[in-house]
This record gives sequence, structure tokens and C-alpha cells, in this order.
Amino acid sequence: DANESKLDLDIDWPGVFKHAQSVSKTNPFWNELSGSNPFVHDIAASNRNENNKRLSILKEKPYLFSKISSNRDSLDSSGDELDIDCLLRKTSTRRSGRSKSVSDFLDIVDNQRFNPHKTAPQKITASDMTWLQNDREAYKMAWLSHRQLTRSCLDLEAMSHSPGWAQTQATDIHVVCKLNHEGGSVQLPDSDINVHVPVGHVLPGEFQEVGLKAILNPPLSCNNELSSTVSPLIELTLSNLNTSEAIFLEVKVAAKVKSDPLSQVMSDIVCFFSLNKEGPFKKLENCYIYQDTIQVKLTDLSHVMYAVIAIQASKIQPPATNVWDYVHRTVSVGIYGPKYIHPSFTAVFTVFGHNYIPGKLTICDIKKGGKSMPPVVFQLWGKHTFLLEKPQDLNISLISCDPDFQVKMEDQSKNIKKEELKTGEMVRQQFLFSMLGCREMHFFVFLVQIKILKSSQVTQFHVTTPDPAPKLSGIINRPKRLQNRKEIKSAPWLLIPTIKYPKFQDKTLSVNTYGVALKTVLRQNKIDYLLEYFKGDTIALLGEDKVKAIGQTKTKEWYVGVLRGKIGLVHCKNIKVIPKEQAMDTADSELTTRNLVEQIALPFKKLTYIYSVVLSTVSESVYDWRALAEVLGYSHMSLDDFNEAHIDKESERVAHVVKKMKQDCHANKKKRLFLYELIVALLKIDCQGLVARLTQDTIILTSAVKLGKSWRELAEKLARLTKQQIEAYEVPHHGKNGAVALEMMWKPAYDFLYTWAAHYGDGYRDVLQDLQSALDKMKNPVTKQWRELTGALILVNCMEVLRASAFSKMEEE
Repeated sequence: DANESKLDLDIDWPGVFKHAQSVSKTNPFWNELSGSNPFVHDIAASNRNENNKRLSILKEKPYLFSKISSNRDSLDSSGDELDIDCLLRKTSTRRSGRSKSVSDFLDIVDNQRFNPHKTAPQKITASDMTWLQNDREAYKMAWLSHRQLTRSCLDLEAMSHSPGWAQTQATDIHVVCKLNHEGGSVQLPDSDINVHVPVGHVLPGEFQEVGLKAILNPPLSCNNELSSTVSPLIELTLSNLNTSEAIFLEVKVAAKVKSDPLSQVMSDIVCFFSLNKEGPFKKLENCYIYQDTIQVKLTDLSHVMYAVIAIQASKIQPPATNVWDYVHRTVSVGIYGPKYIHPSFTAVFTVFGHNYIPGKLTICDIKKGGKSMPPVVFQLWGKHTFLLEKPQDLNISLISCDPDFQVKMEDQSKNIKKEELKTGEMVRQQFLFSMLGCREMHFFVFLVQIKILKSSQVTQFHVTTPDPAPKLSGIINRPKRLQNRKEIKSAPWLLIPTIKYPKFQDKTLSVNTYGVALKTVLRQNKIDYLLEYFKGDTIALLGEDKVKAIGQTKTKEWYVGVLRGKIGLVHCKNIKVIPKEQAMDTADSELTTRNLVEQIALPFKKLTYIYSVVLSTVSESVYDWRALAEVLGYSHMSLDDFNEAHIDKESERVAHVVKKMKQDCHANKKKRLFLYELIVALLKIDCQGLVARLTQDTIILTSAVKLGKSWRELAEKLARLTKQQIEAYEVPHHGKNGAVALEMMWKPAYDFLYTWAAHYGDGYRDVLQDLQSALDKMKNPVTKQWRELTGALILVNCMEVLRASAFSKMEEE
């Protein structure tokens, strides 16, 4: 390895590129070589076209790969939003120099931007390369011996549109541990697969090397009507067979036998064992099962052994049709993609027949332009687990939540047949994403939706992409003639007329119902959103709908009222409702529409949100950027303020306005809050449906964060979930210790709440009210201290009176 590493540094790679043209003339194999080797395509293409502007990384920065990278410093996130990117993204592991992918080298470049003084170039000595000119075999051997370095000589223009095809190192996850006579345990990384070696397994002074490897596709012979695998095929290797004790294999599986007597009698979790990967497999008897975990005693040891866990039925007795009918079976899905996103990239939806979801996956069937690409190593972006009682046809949809990206039309929805699920093998579907227009790259969020055909069951979850590849200065420069052409082509779109929004009128609220206080209510400890009043006060009621929420200690029914310039809740039993004509003195209960908007939006000062989701939702739902800009205080903004990246569509202009406001809020964080100002603006242009959607989304996310591990109690009260169903939500978020870390507990909570709320359709008011009632009934209600959900209920109950007062007369032109 040391010699090869030295050889890597000894080759004068800048010299190789410098003399590439002369080499191509004297080497008769050059064209054929470049045709079969995509990694030197840019060299061959440059000979055919002298004006080709594409450059390789090594031509631009010849010392790039000889630098030593260090850990990247963390960056602060914005203060008024949850840093979802940091929560979801894992720190990339550093590999040895021989196994670095191009994405790792890009990490080095990225690292240089934040740590410019921590790296220093090493000296590279020149080497005589003339011996490669006329010998095809010499070229072949040179390429093979330096393939990792050569793979980095990419056509960056092609790479910017590819799914990351330079990342081609092996991805079989395996681990090898060396144990002495004291024994120990070996765990496959990021899995629930363990091998336990007892004390005295080998003699004192001797060692045992234990290897574990997961083969994702289980043997087909173990998947039939009477048997279904629920774990990957496990390869176990031992270096020392001079042993005196057996070893134990422990696996947590993706199924549990149902509790009814028939299932308990007819089926069981078993372990199939073989000394050959292809079988034949035999059933082992030394098994101990506890719920969804099986421990197998291995006595007939060999240097290489194979085991797989399965559900086996003695026979199928009607009404059962296959072995799935006897078990609660969970299905795991993973979303894989490149380490860095590009303007066009592929995301791969993968279904596993077990609960082991690897962090990396090799994809061999990526195609570009009708041609097959080399194998690609994709990173795990997100995962999810759901209960599937029997093999059924599934419909998969990926929906971008960002207006800057879209899924290719023919890729937006794909089906997976139940016959594919029965095989137990991985099932993959590819979805092509592309960026709209030519603008700055950024990470974004997309929705994954899984529908069970012939059923109303829907499972969905969100996935956040990684960051775009770091910019390599000087390598990709767009010709100015293309910019000019883009401007000319886009100009006619500026003439498209926009939708007219109503004019917001700041005037006194029109109230038809009042309440007279029957008692005095003053609280020693003030409670947000609850009014205080004296006996005889006249309170303006903003509608006759009642809100159910917790007060000091108990859940009560409340009216939304106004008194002395403040909006809040008043207990229904403490007032007498009267019509407007009977109200005597209403001076203390008057309020303007501007004050109403500013007060009902107050909860958004403390709610958590995902910026990319808010941006995409607003840009898709607002159809006049001028109207939004005016209420946000940017009435001076004109089309001249937009650059070429924001003029193609109205949604892009709206997004530009929102981004502008976001930047201004972050520049003055102490006085301005992005989400609060945005909601106030949307209410002032009467986008109540959009406000309702944003309210529900942010309440669900914030509730998940506030609940933490208490979400399990809420799930039992709200949807009567079983412990197994609750665990199915948590499995995708398990850490290395096999449990969900406390700081990550918001993720399964969010997955549950999002799925639960989806069943309400457009009934956002019912979602908020039912969530409030369920939270209030918990043993230690978070709503006693966290009152923003109550504030959100006030908001949605004030929308009608706001519209009636602020937009009663449409402005005519």
C-alpha cells in the first residue's frame, strides 16, 4: 500500500494532461481506450474539439488529491427556525486514501473553504511517462493501478447532471473483530445483528477473528407459501475452529407471530443454516425467541457459515392464504441518492424484506441518455417502516416540496407488485429529479407517499436531500452568450397578467354578538391567550363557535373574545351571551382589523418550521408577487430587482420575494421574525387557506418537538396504536444502540402526527381541536406551559370575522 501510495504522488499528473494531445497521436489505442473509459472522456473530447471548455479537476488543481483533510467546522443555523438539515444529516466518515470517492474529494474542497490554513500541498516529483505511449497493455495496467485517482478526472459538465456515478467503491457492510479467550460480542454496524462469543470459546493465548456480513437479498429457496424471510442473509466467518464453546447469533427481525391461537400453533420464527451461500438450508433447533428477537446457538462451526431468519408455517389453513397471514409484518423502505445533489439526479426508492437498511447501496441499473452507467454508490437519505399485513400492490409517489425542483413526469408515480414483495428481495424504483431553470443549487424537502392499492391506507414521510456539491471555482463558468439568450427568451413571460388580490382595509371590527361577564376572573399567574375581566364587563365575541382547551387545571369550553384591546378566551359559563342591540357600552371591546391580524398571528413567533417547506408552499399558492411584496413592505420592488434566475414563472418571483424577506429578518433577528411577518402578510391579502395549511404544518412539527418521548402516550390516546405500531414508527430512527436517541424522538412523533392528520383531509380546524383535546388529556399535559396550539385555535376561529371586516368591499378599477 505504501508503494502504491508513493506511486500516486510520483506521477506528474499535470504533465500527463499537458502531453495528452501528443500521446493521442502516437497511441493507436487512444480513441478506443477513451471510448471504453468514461473517466478520460474529457481528454479525448478535447482532441476532437479544441474549443471544448470542459476541464478535469486535476487539470485545474493538480495538487487537490495530495492534501490531507480535517474535520469540517460546524456552522451556526438561524435562530428562529429548527435546523432540520443538521438533525437529518450524518457526518460523513473519513476513509483511507485508497478508498476515497469523488464525493470524499469534494468534501476536501468543501473543507478548504472553511479551513483554508489547515492544509498544505505536498511535493510531487515528475516521472517519465513516455513508456505508456505505444503500449495498450501499459495503458490498461496504469489505469487499473490508479483507477481511484483516474475516476476523479471527471467531465464536470456531465457530473453536474449525473447522480454521482464516480462513487463506485464497494458497499458490502461487514465487520471483523479479533477476540481472545475472554470472548465478547460483535455487532454489524447500524443493525440489530449480533454474535456473542462466550468466555472460553478459544484457549488462553489463542484468538478468534469473527466476521459478520449482511447480504441484502435472502435466498429464494426460503421464500415460498410456507416460508418468508425476515432478515438479510447473514455471512458469519471464523478464523479458528479449535474451539470448546458454541457461539450465539442474535437477530431482531421484521415480524412477530400474531397472538391468536391459530397463528401461534401454525407458525414460528426459525433460523435456516447452511455452509454454502446457495444452500441447501436446514432448520436449526437451538433457537430462543422473545417477541421479535431470536437467539440461535451455533454448534457446527465452520470457517464460513450462512444463516437467515424466516417465518415458517407448518401448513396454510383457511382463511389464511400464505404465511404472512399468521404474522404482523413490517416493511422497511429506504430513499437513496448521491452524496451531493446536482441539477439533475436520481433518487432510488427501495423496499426491503427485513428491517436492516444499509447506509449505502450500490445501484447498477442507472441509465443516462439510454446508456447504462457504471455502478453507483448511493447514500441513505431517509427511511421509514410501516405495517403490511399481507403482500399487496403498492403505489409509490415522490412529490417535491420545493418549487425549484420537480420529479420527471413519467417518474412521479410507480407501482410495486405483491409478487415482488413475496420474493423477499430488494425492490427498487428510480425517480429522476431536475432543477427548474438555472439558479443557485440548494437542498430541499420532498414527500414520499406509499399507497396500498385496493385500500385507503396511506403512509407518507418527508425526506431532506443533502447539500449540493461544493463549488469548484474556475472549473464551471457559464458562457455569457447563453445568459443573454436566456434573458431574451424569458422576456415575453413578463407580460402575463396576474390575479387581483383584495385590498386590506384597516378599520374597526364588525361584531354581532357580545357577552356580559357574570363574575370577576383575575389570575395570579397569567396564562397566555386567556382573558381576564371584571363582573359586568362587555366582551365582544368573535363568532359563536366554542374552543375546547385546558385552563388552569381542567379542560373547558371557551369563546374567543376581545376586551381592552386584547384577544383571548373567555369561559362560556362565566358570561351571558347577548346580541349587538342589547350591548350597552362596547368601547372597551373595540378592535381594528390591523390589531386583529397582528394578535392572532402571535403564536407563529414561537412555532418551529422547515424553511424549505414554507417557501415551496407559499410560492405554489400565491399568484401575484407584487401583492405579497407590497404587504411585506417591498412596494418599491420592480422587475428590475429580479435577476435572470427568478423571472420564468410567477412562483419563482414569489419565492424570490419570500427569500428577500427571510434575509432581511435574519439580518435583524432581535426585532423581526420571519414566520410571524409572513403570516401577517398572507392574512392581509386574504390567503386564509394557505395560512390554515401553514398553521397545521407548523403546529404538527412543533408538537412533535415538544412531546419528545411522550408521543407514545399521545399515540395511544389519539389513534389507539399498539406498542408494535408505535415501535414501527420508531424503528427507522434507531441509533447504533438499537433505540431512538432522546433528541431524535421528535422524528417518529412527527411521522405519526403527519400521518394521523392526513386522514382529516381539509379539516384543519378539526385537526387542531382534536390534537388540543388529546394533549390536554395526557398525564402531564405539555399544553399547560406550551399555549401556542391554543393560540392557533384562536387564529382559525377568527378568520371569518377578519374576512367580513377587512375585505367587505372589493376595490374596483
